[in-house]
Amino acid sequence: MKKMRDLPSHDRPREKLISRGAEALTDIELVALLLGRGVKGRDVSQIADEVARYLKYTEGSPTYNELRMIEGIGVAKACEIMACFELGRRYLVDDEEITGGRVTCPEDVLPLVSKWRDKKQEYFICITLNGAGEVIECRVVTVGILNQSLVHPREVFAEAITDRAASVILVHNHPSGTLDPSTQDISITRQLMEAGSILGIRVLDHIIVTKKSHVSLRELGHL
Repeated sequence: MKKMRDLPSHDRPREKLISRGAEALTDIELVALLLGRGVKGRDVSQIADEVARYLKYTEGSPTYNELRMIEGIGVAKACEIMACFELGRRYLVDDEEITGGRVTCPEDVLPLVSKWRDKKQEYFICITLNGAGEVIECRVVTVGILNQSLVHPREVFAEAITDRAASVILVHNHPSGTLDPSTQDISITRQLMEAGSILGIRVLDHIIVTKKSHVSLRELGHL
């Protein structure tokens, strides 16, 4: 294995990540980037290789004592590696809760938008779904002021196209607490339905949520 200093600059982990993204790096390169440097007598690549092999065969998250048994891993680096795994675990759990679930009714949407229901500004959210009605992503499109949110079809459908979504569900909160759809809500819904029809992406529903309740514009007959 080549030492880090012997690699051309464009082949070093940091430069590769900057130019090609983190997904282009091997496990060893990712660990080397995290470690930063080696110790006396051991190049960072050697340490990274051993850490990567340990991570590959360990069950669950790495432990402090096992990491410290690797020559070149001190207290600080062991803690950093454990922190990275814990952050990844937390964010991956959040992603799994949002994505992959099947939406069959408005109530299925509520857990996906729970953190926006009691906001003091109006959040306009787009949930993209695949052909099986499974959630791909849940994104905030715009944030309005008090009781209005201006949204344009290009903002709603740009990511839906990237996701290759078959359909979308629109959601926005009413900070006022009222569930009555405004004239603007209905107008925007119809405009987005027309745009989606042209793009081949169905607007399945537009749901208004408040802290305590919700209403479906489809069930009200506006879609």
